[in-house]
Amino acid sequence: MDKARITRALVSVSDKTGLLELAACLARHGVEILSTGGTARALREAGHRVVEVGEHTGFPEIMDGRVKTLHPRIHGGLLARRDDAAHVAAMQAHGIAPIDLLVVNLYPFEATIARGADFATAIENIDIGGPAMIRAAAKNHDSVAVVVEAADYAALVAEMDAHGGATTAALRRRLAAAAYARTGAYDAAISRWFAAQNGDAWPARLVLAGERREVLRYGENPHQAAAFYAGGPARPGVATARQLQGKELSYNNYNDTDAAFEAVAEFADPACVVVKHANPCGVARGATPREAYLRALDCDPVSAFGGIVALNRPLDAETAGEIAKLFVEVIVAPEATAEAQAIIAAKKNLRLLVTGGVPDPAAGGLSVRTLAGGYLVQDRDAGRVARADLRVVTKRAPDARELDDLLFAFAVAKHVKSNAIVYARDGATVGIGAGQMSRIDSSRIAAWKAAEGAKAAGEARSRAIGSVVASDAFFPFADGLVAAAEAGVTAVIQPGGSIRDAEVVAAADARGLAMVFTGMRHFRH
Repeated sequence: MDKARITRALVSVSDKTGLLELAACLARHGVEILSTGGTARALREAGHRVVEVGEHTGFPEIMDGRVKTLHPRIHGGLLARRDDAAHVAAMQAHGIAPIDLLVVNLYPFEATIARGADFATAIENIDIGGPAMIRAAAKNHDSVAVVVEAADYAALVAEMDAHGGATTAALRRRLAAAAYARTGAYDAAISRWFAAQNGDAWPARLVLAGERREVLRYGENPHQAAAFYAGGPARPGVATARQLQGKELSYNNYNDTDAAFEAVAEFADPACVVVKHANPCGVARGATPREAYLRALDCDPVSAFGGIVALNRPLDAETAGEIAKLFVEVIVAPEATAEAQAIIAAKKNLRLLVTGGVPDPAAGGLSVRTLAGGYLVQDRDAGRVARADLRVVTKRAPDARELDDLLFAFAVAKHVKSNAIVYARDGATVGIGAGQMSRIDSSRIAAWKAAEGAKAAGEARSRAIGSVVASDAFFPFADGLVAAAEAGVTAVIQPGGSIRDAEVVAAADARGLAMVFTGMRHFRH
């Protein structure tokens, strides 16, 4: 059946957005409206005639409203096939009238648990009748249109107006798919919440759901299709961000912006992270966001070109003015002043995102990656190291300045692709080696970056001299540590745990280095 005329609709929504405009359309086409509770009141107050569901079924709402639409006259009206003589006969025999349109919002379960409601309140916000009706209407989409989002009202109204109160099969199929996606996401939220309530970190079935925010131009490469979906627990970042200006974000922009903002959240002081291809190329703290940015940029200004700049403080005019001197793809910050926005506006393609907050680096959550035929799921790396966690393993202990830089460098290493080596001094990176197959290569690259940065700035000696070095995992051999020592570092932070720890400690002692073990590794693949 292509065109299906709507003669009767059941409308029951908690979100009243667009309700009266939809009701006006139904009235124009002579559609009888069945409704419940607050929706019925809102429609009556607007002058529309409404038949209460209890009046339609001949059975009152009972059990505090838990049972009101679970009735054969509702589900029969939704499920009956209009082209099946036996179905039509059953409708006539039992006094069941067809329902050609279902407009339903589900109880706000996700919003209820998001605000920390207690167990009993959460349970009462699990909708039963709504999902049952939605699934019934969607199954019978050959005859019935089902709408679960106010955003789809306009398409429904346009079709009814264009086709004399009827809908097309194409629209009904699209709406049915959206309906099943909504009930699927709803059940996924309930499933995850129940598992958490039961202390079941790894349930036998993992159900994931996301809401499409944007279809992207392409994925990592132009021959790949892509889209961005938001889902899971709320966390300030790209999923919550408002884009104040600039062209649309690409797949790589999303990925790199997330990496940059998660990294900058590690620091309590004003800080800046510059990311290129998912790796930090400069990280620094400062007395102000401007100072933090300039110090982060100074680490590797060549790699920063075309990168992502993340701040953990609002973007102000002074910082915006400095960033505007360089070509960058994205600036992300908790907020941006009006003056800063005016400065950035001069670069119309530069994307400016404000997130409304900074994520908690110690907060839990899941990290999910796809494999062929499955998923790898783990806890987010929320591990953090404090001074009290450090174990001095060399003859010389680090001094106060070295300790501060060691903790800073190790926090940065957590966000660098493994094998990761980070050289830092005075709260700023001076050289970063990322993603190499051997740790000594990462160490040499970081040392080379430090030397090149000094040369570009006209400095007489490598910035690695007098710095500290962090390794995201243990040194399997002494060679990586020796390379760092030759570059000029004075102190080392690493997890420890190698069968050659004694050899590495001896190499550090022989060169007068201070070294601490964290007991925590930060692989990032």
